[in-house]
Amino acid sequence: MPLPDRQTRLRRVGWLAGLPLLALAWGGATLLAAPRIGARIEAEARDVARLTEDREGEPWLRVAARGRDLVAKGEAPGEAERATVLTRLAALPSPRRIVSEIGLVETAAPFVWSAERTGAGIALSGNRPAEIGRRALEETLVAALPSGSRLTDEARAARGAPPDFPAAAAYAAAKLSRLARGARVSLTDTVISASGEAVDVAAYDALRGGFGEPPRGYSIGRIDILPPSVSDFRFAVERLPGGGLVLTGHTISENARAEIRKAATEAAAGAFVDDRTRTARGLPPGIEPGALAGAMLALSDLLQSGRVTFENGRVSVAGDALDAQAVGEAETLMRVRLPAGVAAGSVALAVRPLSPYRVSLRREADSVVVTGHLPGPEARERLLAALRPRFFRERVLDRTRLADGAPPNLSSALEAAVPALANLAEGEIAVADANLVLTGESLYRESAERVTESLPRALPAGWTARVAVQPRGTAPRREPESCRTSLDAAWSERLRFEPGSTALTAAMYPILDAAASLAKACPTLRLAVTGHADPPGAKPQKPAEPAPETKPAEAAEKDATSKAVKGTAKGGPKGAAKTPAKPPPKPEPPPEPSGEDLARLRAQVVVEYLLQAGAAAGQVAVADGPAGERRSVALASGP
Repeated sequence: MPLPDRQTRLRRVGWLAGLPLLALAWGGATLLAAPRIGARIEAEARDVARLTEDREGEPWLRVAARGRDLVAKGEAPGEAERATVLTRLAALPSPRRIVSEIGLVETAAPFVWSAERTGAGIALSGNRPAEIGRRALEETLVAALPSGSRLTDEARAARGAPPDFPAAAAYAAAKLSRLARGARVSLTDTVISASGEAVDVAAYDALRGGFGEPPRGYSIGRIDILPPSVSDFRFAVERLPGGGLVLTGHTISENARAEIRKAATEAAAGAFVDDRTRTARGLPPGIEPGALAGAMLALSDLLQSGRVTFENGRVSVAGDALDAQAVGEAETLMRVRLPAGVAAGSVALAVRPLSPYRVSLRREADSVVVTGHLPGPEARERLLAALRPRFFRERVLDRTRLADGAPPNLSSALEAAVPALANLAEGEIAVADANLVLTGESLYRESAERVTESLPRALPAGWTARVAVQPRGTAPRREPESCRTSLDAAWSERLRFEPGSTALTAAMYPILDAAASLAKACPTLRLAVTGHADPPGAKPQKPAEPAPETKPAEAAEKDATSKAVKGTAKGGPKGAAKTPAKPPPKPEPPPEPSGEDLARLRAQVVVEYLLQAGAAAGQVAVADGPAGERRSVALASGP
């Protein structure tokens, strides 16, 4: 086969080289012509869409060109209306094909509508009320969104929407302005829900309280809002000179924040806690937030004033140390207490004289807790020696530290105050420099008054004392008539002693306690207690005699040997038999009290109990006691 000549080969190369240019020319023409074609197709279809307008002038048919195809969307009121529209669109000259996405208006149950924040704006989906035009609903929503928000509405018209749907949808959509891309709000019938991540810390704080007042008739469902993620996660504990704590920085969640605030309250030991933390994510993975906060609060306990900070993965502490020991303790704590993943930062603590110099003794239910500072081991031993004999039933917990700068005669002042604390049911001695404050409750009013008078005189010269001791269970005062009525109700049942007995029984205590409480609330009330003898023929119950104690053989032999030795020591002849000693005569039982004496003894027992339970000495007496307003209390005996 002969080869093509050179001219033929050039023609072929020319054609091949021209094909790309031809394709580019065709593509350019298509791109230039496509918009005009699409615009012409949509213009023709809009004439059909106008025929579907409702009374407000809003058509239910929506059309859009897709290349040379025409896409028809919307929800037709019925099958006939849909068929009519499709027939008219098919008759148009320009579209190559009609793509029908036209649905029918149906009843949605449940009625679900949602709005999602996208990169470009807000995308709507689900159902919208058929009786509300799409354009009208969008205008309501746009007013609730930030300026410039673009809506993409793919919601389908349906029946079954709850009342006031536009207001509820606008309420929910307004939350999207504080949420990041991907966040979603929804209405399921009358329940509003939301999920997503807050755009910043301020937005998260606003959203925490922003779902509290939904439109009338609607309720709040699941709200799953994540705190924002921050790149500079930090946390700080600041101790102020008065002992209060200020928390700043970030916490990872509301639960973590509550736990940290609880731990800070315990660390503050009665001082205030100001929580200024904000919730945010960003704590490095692997760091346990509770352990981190616990270590930082422990460091703050070593400060008179100062700040413990966590920043850039490191914990640092600066300020005035609690005392000279605290500097080394802080350095040790930084080495052993910080959780994994946290580095030890700087320790910049200055040691300054304590101002004020504090020590406290607190009496609790089963212990006495000593905290604060003492000048040295000798002062500590003096204080413990003063406490132990008076609180031998309680544990004495010594949590003091040593520091210079104590006021003169501190040990003497504490020794003088310890007896006053021992007389209280519960209380505390708090010393600040040369000022001593005693607070608490006493069992009796008289002891409270006695402590108030005696303690200031017992302190060394140069010391001042303030006493705030109240009698325990001080009841509010009541009107006399109310007191008499209550007393009649309290003593509606007689007190019944066992025959021949003056011992109170379990059934009597509630009645007597009620009377004592009433006496404390009614200072003008006077109780005259009258006892009664046993009825004729009542026999006292004798306690069972204990069985004779038997001894083992070895014990009996030892007793015999012991007696023989005692007899020899007294000078008896060696080996002589000892005459058994006569047992001492049994004492004659005391004569049984007469009926009058028994009645008086029983009345005295009741009076003594009422006085111990809190009634005043002038309020209660046996029947022939002091005069005054009296209420006779009868004591009945019998089984």
